[in-house]
Amino acid sequence: MNKSSCRSRPEGILVVRALVLAALLCLAAVSCGRGGGVGSSAGGVSEPSGVGAAPRRIISLSPSATEILHGVGAFERVVAVSSYCDFPPQVATLPRVGGWNNPNLEQIASLRPDLVVFADAQEPFIKDKLEALGIKTLSVPSRSVEDALASIELVGDATGDAEAGRRLAAETRARLEDVRARTANLPRRRVLCVVDRIPGTLRDIYAATEGSFPAQLVEVAGGASVAPPAAGGWGKMQKEAIVALDPEIIIDLMMQSPDGGLSEDTQEVWRELRQIRAVREGRVHHLRDTKLIHPSQFVGDAALRFAELIHPEAFGK
Repeated sequence: MNKSSCRSRPEGILVVRALVLAALLCLAAVSCGRGGGVGSSAGGVSEPSGVGAAPRRIISLSPSATEILHGVGAFERVVAVSSYCDFPPQVATLPRVGGWNNPNLEQIASLRPDLVVFADAQEPFIKDKLEALGIKTLSVPSRSVEDALASIELVGDATGDAEAGRRLAAETRARLEDVRARTANLPRRRVLCVVDRIPGTLRDIYAATEGSFPAQLVEVAGGASVAPPAAGGWGKMQKEAIVALDPEIIIDLMMQSPDGGLSEDTQEVWRELRQIRAVREGRVHHLRDTKLIHPSQFVGDAALRFAELIHPEAFGK
């Protein structure tokens, strides 16, 4: 399966769902084919063309990498992005060089990048191809909250913005720890974090499970993820299993196209499972900000948003 975050429907697939789908496929490939567990990925720069000055022409093939490039102050040197990048708004003016695992290599080469940045889950599909073209690459870890923090510093180091990277990572960690401290003594409410399903239905439901960064954010926010463990941190769930788990809160991250082409009444969709506590008590929350599913500096904002939903009494909500 293949998921990422975007704003159109290439190849008949809603692209705002593509990040999670790509993560399902790629995380499984990474965890099965390469060493290290969740949070242990290291990332790294390959330099087939040699080490030189800070890159002046950067291409990002990952939404989270693009967000981090903006955060460390390197976005003005970005000359192209993936089809799925939607932040900052200025990406709308840049060339798009393709999808998660099938970027247009000819187009990338024609743009003469000094550096191409992507998530480690993409590495098996594109790293060798880029290096064969003599292009310097940076693969950043993307599987956990700690990976997000490490990625910020790696991007800063690679772009010549090391101090900005360290500062942004420290600020992001501080936001996470602030949320953790504010929820530390609160009840651990049972949360189901849904990352995908067929729009308008409760079919093909995928949930964030132990080890994935959305599940880690639930824990930071004072919740307890109820989805059973699954390879790669993402698991497909049947409705019967959700009923048996009876979550107190459902956070639904199923993305939709901004043009409303697949708009839905999320509360009505979940009323099919009226017997579960989250539905009975009106605690099904749908979030449509794609940045909430990206391992970038926005993990701090995502943790706060989750905490406001899980413990509204502690945040004046």
